[in-house]
Amino acid sequence: MNKRELLAPAGNLEKLKMAVIYGADAVYFGGQNFGLRAAAKNFDLDDIEEGVKYCHANGAKAYLTVNMIPHEDDLKDLEKYIEFLEEIKVDALIVADPGILSIVKKTSPNMEIHLSTQANTTNSHSANFWYSQGVKRIVLARELSLEEIEKMYLNKNVGLELEAFIHGAMCMSYSGRCLISSFMTGRHANLGNCAQPCRWKYALVEESRPGEYFPIMENDQGSFILNSKDLCMFHNLKDIISAGIKSLKIEGRMKSSYYTATVVRSYRKAIDNLKNSDFDKEYWYNEILKASHRDFTTGFYYGNPKEKGQLYTSSSYIREYDFIGWIKDYNPTTKIATVEQRNKFSVGEDVEIFGPNIEHMDYKIQTIIDDKGEKVESAPHPQQMVKIKIDREVKPDYLIRRKR
Repeated sequence: MNKRELLAPAGNLEKLKMAVIYGADAVYFGGQNFGLRAAAKNFDLDDIEEGVKYCHANGAKAYLTVNMIPHEDDLKDLEKYIEFLEEIKVDALIVADPGILSIVKKTSPNMEIHLSTQANTTNSHSANFWYSQGVKRIVLARELSLEEIEKMYLNKNVGLELEAFIHGAMCMSYSGRCLISSFMTGRHANLGNCAQPCRWKYALVEESRPGEYFPIMENDQGSFILNSKDLCMFHNLKDIISAGIKSLKIEGRMKSSYYTATVVRSYRKAIDNLKNSDFDKEYWYNEILKASHRDFTTGFYYGNPKEKGQLYTSSSYIREYDFIGWIKDYNPTTKIATVEQRNKFSVGEDVEIFGPNIEHMDYKIQTIIDDKGEKVESAPHPQQMVKIKIDREVKPDYLIRRKR
């Protein structure tokens, strides 16, 4: 049970900082080109540099995604981009395509390379082949069982690391290699622009009866036959680590800063307390449930989940809490906290306040003071700065949420 890396997603600079503050050992994120999350608010070059510096200043590593499956024209300026990433000391590049890998090796021979889950590595022979090509770490295909991973670990080259997803959305297609979006919308999943048609409602049409739609029903809301549950291995971390996984990866570059903080925080506590018999595992699991999620599954880790891995009733997320404020400063003498609003909140509301290393505290908002120094009944404006009195000591970067 030696130390394992907790790897968190970052869709923008704020989420990167939140991940590090709340306990991530490393963060993965993408630039505006060459990655697989075109819809995320990805990092421009200045943000990438700032993000890498922030990670290193706080003892975390920074991994950049260059994991698209490129066509010929998509490779323009890749060498220049890699040179920039080497100059700012990115810790590793995540790649999926052999062509991109070869360009990285030629352009930056000393750059650490991680092989993306998009490469679908499912056995030790493939893993060792990639190691011979200069890959330091394999991000395993999500379709592997723990038994298969353990066999791969025992047969892989001793210098090769294994990384696996432990939490987040699951793609209905094989390790994300999906063509449905391209076929239906012209938006290419493997170029980073998936329209997520697996979350849509579908009906059956018989070819001789065009226009007649026969619903594939599970309830009166329709059918979601391609709709996967979310992965959650919170209760199974010992099994993951025992199988030989070095890096425990959370999915979610498209998720909110609040989601990042909440999920990273619980997994950080769980990993740090694996041998602690007094650790309140259920409390920290329930904290995860306070972030947006779908019903959970353990994926393929204990065999093919079949119907237990799918949602047949809804494509909606479960959202029981709203993120309403980010504490930016606290004066312990006056007990006044400066708060950046994230959703409207009002005097008299019961809220929960939490930070990276503490259990949450319940609190009732007693006063709100706006930027003009005047008392107000609510904070309705997006990201407005207000002051509230909190008679329990809090710290910058604590977050405030409210039950719906």
